[in-house]
Order: sequence, then structure tokens, then C-alpha cells
Amino acid sequence: MGLKQKLHTLKEKYKGKKMAPAFNALHTFLYLPNETTHGGTHIKVADDLKRTMNTVILALVPCLIFGIFNAGYQYNVQVGEVDRVAGFFSGEFWNWANFVVGAWKVLPLVIVSYGVGLAIEFLFAVIKGHEVEEGYLVTGMLVPLIVPVDLPLWMLAVAVAFGVVIGKEVFGGTGMNILNPALTIRAFLFFAYPTWMSGDKVWVTGAVDTAGQADALSGETILGSLAQNNGFSNGVVDYTLWDQVMGFIPGSVGETSKLLIIIGALILIFTKIGSWRIILSTLIGALTMGLIFNGVVDAGWISESSKFYGLMSVDFWQHLFIGSILFGAVYMATDPVTASQTNKGKWIYGFLIGLISILIRVFNPAYPEGVFLAILLMNVFAPTIDHYVLQGNIKKRMKRLKVKTA
Repeated sequence: MGLKQKLHTLKEKYKGKKMAPAFNALHTFLYLPNETTHGGTHIKVADDLKRTMNTVILALVPCLIFGIFNAGYQYNVQVGEVDRVAGFFSGEFWNWANFVVGAWKVLPLVIVSYGVGLAIEFLFAVIKGHEVEEGYLVTGMLVPLIVPVDLPLWMLAVAVAFGVVIGKEVFGGTGMNILNPALTIRAFLFFAYPTWMSGDKVWVTGAVDTAGQADALSGETILGSLAQNNGFSNGVVDYTLWDQVMGFIPGSVGETSKLLIIIGALILIFTKIGSWRIILSTLIGALTMGLIFNGVVDAGWISESSKFYGLMSVDFWQHLFIGSILFGAVYMATDPVTASQTNKGKWIYGFLIGLISILIRVFNPAYPEGVFLAILLMNVFAPTIDHYVLQGNIKKRMKRLKVKTA
């Protein structure tokens, strides 16, 4: 008897029992479900929730692998073990020394994220008596990619527990939550442990150590430097546009390589999982706000001594490369559960996310990366946006109807 047949036999044995949801989840994870719909009202398609989640994970894997190498690379550059890279395929970046350091820090984040999150999912499924849903498969991958590399594991575990329970399960589970669970986890970390989520000591592994060679490390990001109105001076490395696009900069684990994020966006758009309207409108909103701030600077309405001058004076297009807006637009804002559902609503929803992200970035020097707050805010207003879009469509149809019957 093969493994599949044995698992099917066990599945029938546990059918109707308390632990059936947990066992069924393992069976479904390993194999495709053998149940299909039979009613005539169902639309039968080739994809399902698991395939959708796996496609998103596939789009995230390149960011994860790059993030592992970059975490080790940033550390080894700081301690003088390697030189700054000259190209994307440079051996100074893609070497095992960087991978070992990065994997030692990043993989535990992935393990804790999935371990704690799935354990809670299984627990709620058993208690409530429903099947385990696949929604956390993507959340579990996103969380390690949007946190600093040196975040203590116990903090991550507490945040994941909060995000899954408060941000998802209390609303009824996958498909019922009004806030993006991954961003809920990051918001909890930011407000509960702010010193571990901002500053110039959290983005390079070892930078917060108090002994040894790593004591002098600094991992200040480009955003952090500009928010303090330092530009790229005062010892801050002058990262080129190439570095920013490729991702050879300090930052959250998976948010640095804009090239790989764009490739992931193409995967999501081509498979029709991610909305190109939301992605495009988010970027347009960010560029629009950047243009407005550039106009304020060009008009001389703000002095160079102002604490807001640094990020206001940045070229509007560069806002897309120096922070997490691109990552948020592709992988967070497009969450089909928490985003707007109407086509016009998606344009409004995305545009406001981009606009508010730059506003928070400029006017909050203590924490210049505001895209996650902007997305969470618009998650709350997404149903309202859709409501008014639908009401507008109804009114237009009623007017057309009156004209025809007049």
C-alpha cells in the first residue's frame, strides 16, 4: 500500500473526530483534495486556494533567497570581510560566506513565523471544528521578509500570535479579516517594540551587539539618513541607483531588491492573482505626492534647515527605490481579501495608499517608512470605497433607466 493510500485510509478513520481538521490539513498539503463540487451552480476552474497561495509564495522565494545573501553581505561589508559589489553577479555578493551568515539569521525567522502561525491555525480549526485554511501560507512567508534581520525570535513569536488571533481569527479566519495579517504583525512590532523596528542599529546583523568587533556596526538605511536630513553625508555610504534597484542596501530582509520585486509583480499579474490596477495606482499616488513635495522645495517654501527637507528634496521617482513602497504595492496592497473589489475602487484605493505612504514618510522622521500604516488605514476604508463606487454605478443606471422610460 502506497503512502497516499495509507493517508487516505487514515483520513477516513479520523473522519468526524476531533482531530480530523488537523489531519486533513496535512493530507491536503501533501496531495490535492479528492473532493470536487457537483452542483450545477458552481463555476469549475483549475485553480484553488492552495494553488493561489503557492503562486504567491513562488513570487516571494527570489526575494527570500536574495535577502539571505544580502543579510550576510551587509554584515561582512561592515566588518571588512568583503568589498562592495561591482555587479549583480559579483562573487563578492553571491558567496557561501554571505549565505551562511544570512541563513543563520533569516531561516529561524521563517521557522518561527510558520511554526507559531500554523500552530494557532491548527488549534482554532480543531476547537471550531472547521478545516484548516491555507491563508497563512503566504502570511508566514511575508512576515520574515518585512522585519529587521536581528529581530529577537521571541518578539516575532508574540507578534505572530497577536496578528493571527486578533488580525484574523477573531474575524472568522481566512477570507473574513479586514486587516492584512502580515501588516498587523508588523504594526504590533512597531508599536510594542519600536527600538527594534527603527533606527540605525537594526538592519545589519550584529549591529546591536555590545561586545566584539560587531559593536561598531551601523546599518542605517537610505530612508533613515534622509529622514535625519543627512543626505548621504556624515559617513553614510553613497548608495548608487544601481545598488538601490538591485538591492545591495540595508533594509528589511525581502524588501531591498526592487528588480526581484518587479519580477514577482509580473508573476502575480500574469497569473491574475495580483491586481495591476492597485499596483499601478499605488505607484502613481506615491509619485504624485513626491512631485508635490519637489514643487514645494523648488518654490523655496521650505528651508534646508528644516527636518523635513531631506525627504522632500528627494527626486519624486526615487521614492520608489529607497524604501518599501514597491514591496508593499505588489505583495501587501493587492491582498484580495482586504483590498477594494471594484475596478474603480482599486484605482482609488491604490492611489491613496501611495499618497499617504509618502506623507507619512516625510512627516514622521522617527519612522520614515509609512507604507504599512497607509495600507492598514486603507484596508479599513476599502469597503467604504467600494460602497460609494457601487452606489455611484446604481445612480448612473437609474438615470439611464429614467431616460429610456421617459
